[in-house]
Amino acid sequence: MRILFFLASLGIVAAENGLDGWLRYASLSCTGQCRSKLPANIVVLNATETSPIYIAGSELQIGLKSIYGSHAEITWGKCKASSSVVVGTVEQYRETCGSLSGIPELEEDGFWLSTQGDKVRILGSNDRGALYGAFEYLSMLAQGNFSAVAYASNPSAPIRWVNQWDNMDGSIERGYGGPSIFFKDGAIVEDLSRVKQYGRLLASVRINAVVINNVNANATLLTPENLKGLGRIADVFRPYGVKIGISLNFASPETLGGLDTYDPLDTSVIDWWSSVTEQLYQNVPDMAGYLVKADSEGEPGPAVYNRTLSQGANLFAKALQPYGGIVMFRAFVYNQLNESNWDADRAKAAVDFFKPLDGEFEENVVVQIKFGPIDFQVREPTSPLFANLFNTSSAIELEVTQEYLGQQSHLVYLPPLWKTVLDFDLRVDHKPSLVRDIITGKRFNRKLGGSAAVVNVGTNTTWLGSHLSMSNLYGYGRLAWNAADDPEAILQDWIRLTFGLDPTVLKTLTQLSMESWPAYENYSGNLGIQTLTDILYTHYGPNPQSQDGNGWGQWTRADSTSIGMDRTVSNGTGYSGQYPDEIAAIYEDISTTPDDLLLWFHHVNYTHRLHSGKTIIQHFYDAHYSGAESAQSFLTQWESLKGKVDEERYNHIRHRLDYQTGHSIVWRDAINNFYHNLSGIPDTSKRVGHHPWRIEAENMNLDGYKVYTVSPFETASGSIAIVTASNDTVGTATTKVDFPSGTYDLAVNYYDLYGGKSHWELYLNNHQIGEWAGNSEDVLSHTPSIYLDGHSAMRIKFRGVMVQKGDVLKIVGKPDGVEPAPLDYVAFLPQGVVD
Repeated sequence: MRILFFLASLGIVAAENGLDGWLRYASLSCTGQCRSKLPANIVVLNATETSPIYIAGSELQIGLKSIYGSHAEITWGKCKASSSVVVGTVEQYRETCGSLSGIPELEEDGFWLSTQGDKVRILGSNDRGALYGAFEYLSMLAQGNFSAVAYASNPSAPIRWVNQWDNMDGSIERGYGGPSIFFKDGAIVEDLSRVKQYGRLLASVRINAVVINNVNANATLLTPENLKGLGRIADVFRPYGVKIGISLNFASPETLGGLDTYDPLDTSVIDWWSSVTEQLYQNVPDMAGYLVKADSEGEPGPAVYNRTLSQGANLFAKALQPYGGIVMFRAFVYNQLNESNWDADRAKAAVDFFKPLDGEFEENVVVQIKFGPIDFQVREPTSPLFANLFNTSSAIELEVTQEYLGQQSHLVYLPPLWKTVLDFDLRVDHKPSLVRDIITGKRFNRKLGGSAAVVNVGTNTTWLGSHLSMSNLYGYGRLAWNAADDPEAILQDWIRLTFGLDPTVLKTLTQLSMESWPAYENYSGNLGIQTLTDILYTHYGPNPQSQDGNGWGQWTRADSTSIGMDRTVSNGTGYSGQYPDEIAAIYEDISTTPDDLLLWFHHVNYTHRLHSGKTIIQHFYDAHYSGAESAQSFLTQWESLKGKVDEERYNHIRHRLDYQTGHSIVWRDAINNFYHNLSGIPDTSKRVGHHPWRIEAENMNLDGYKVYTVSPFETASGSIAIVTASNDTVGTATTKVDFPSGTYDLAVNYYDLYGGKSHWELYLNNHQIGEWAGNSEDVLSHTPSIYLDGHSAMRIKFRGVMVQKGDVLKIVGKPDGVEPAPLDYVAFLPQGVVD
């Protein structure tokens, strides 16, 4: 039972920049009975400064002081009778404090937490487990929870890793939160203070290893100087129970080692990797292991020498075995395909490559499988590879990095998406086979397994570029520990720890976050068609046509009459047959395939009716409008919290949600316009292509501006925008307002390109309503664009403007750099009208 003493002042707190994440230890009031429950002493049963138990003691002291203003003395290795919190391992407790009954068997990294009686006991199976238990206790205190509890908590899997995509030059592939905290200019940074803070965050959610460099690895990480640097990073992480691993470039023996081959069966290659591994362990004695991407997306691999993927993986596995290291070998292997071949299907690649090798991998190899068969899409079916490796350990690969999912400029809370896969029952041999039981090794009796997440933390104080995106990192850690946990309960713990205990804040942020993934799915891509983003450029804004006509295999096969991939055995690619019989039968039959995956498995006419009764095309129209409408509500809900969240974070989040309201409309219109144009089928609600409150920029009187045809066409209203006649010409667009007199919100859609910071001014009757700059590359987190397209399209809104019919609207655009002050349209929005 949760016991809350209320606790927190509801006044404004000091501005916060996000650096502490959910470990803020915000001050709460505590008097009377509450005060009596606070321990006066902290007994630490390991005084070694590099031990996680030592860190646990320090963290407890800091937390108690910060949250409740209570100073607790730390004593080392000597039990006190009462009013204390004791932290150590079970074995240390029995040696120091005597026997203790009632503690269940703990697995590696597990802990037992008891707040019953006159002392708090936090006991781990090992030092790391004790630290986890200390963070658990502090999480309770920070949420005002003084419940009397006694329970054990054990990890569901031994592998709980994160994968950084940091490059040696300090950039981060798909990085939306600033440069690397690990690398700069080809070397490891000198100042590792941010690495220490990151280790603290990871430990608090029980992550036990971090691969610090990009899977598209640079072999220079293995130079002697950088090996020493890896040792420094490991030293910083070690007290937090976090081991480091590294990604390897398969061709390193040739590119770095000077050999004329990197054949995994060549003795010189084997010897070279054995030597490198020995040197690594000399610098990092507890290194977790290697992550390998091979024969994938241009990365070198064993196929160059006609060797199998298992032979490639085993090369590293054998080198690691003397040291207890693990090879995480990515299953993200596929070839370029010919779309004209109806049988071609990238989704089949993982099973095709890896199923024949089941049982050929060394015991310390774990095949790391993306949750779906394509690439972190907004919705995919569970990868069938999980059901096809019976004799090989596996781990699920998730993505905290919102690569295809709004790149941290859109709020998308991801644990509900992950749970659709973790809870999916693959029914192997007609027996319960939940994915979460497969990856933990329980279903197929494997000793290894677990999860890895791509995480793009950077030097930005928000870590990920957005305060709200941190819920995904927190949620990943919680689910990696216990995949059966509820995403909403996890979220609410994160909210209380990050924003405090105000019930209105809790309710509002819960609603916002839980609605965010369904909303994004609705306005980006639904019915299993994938995220209809540009897959050839930034992976951010809408570009449905980019999905087809290339060799990447993320196809929709859309034409003027039909859409979707036929992945059936009877008439399509045969992908559905990769699932166990019960699941294959569901997906093979169009009548039993869930609507939210229909276009993943079946090619149908736009007029095909869903189980809902709607046609495919009408569902598209309706869903995209519904998703954008939900996004508009996010801003309104957040604004209701003004005064309940510190101003710095309030304004930061407000700016992003305001941006999302506009970009969701860009998405809505682009997708609807594209399929309306392709199919020729009208929207029964007469919304698509009908915007009575808009004034198109190209229809205004232009001076210094010229008309510009946007590509892709659907990312501009009417396919046309305006740009300044040259990069040093100021443009003016004017028109008379023909709307009824009244109060309007004025929404201006424009394009914000990388490489310049244009300036715009908006006037009514020569009275300035507002001004803005094209500086999104400085204030938002997504990958910017150098084109007028769905990535650079955005909207700014000026609220509550009094307008008289016949007023003169004028926009002045001043170009900068390569950015020609582009404009798309102006919308005059009466109260309650979204556009």
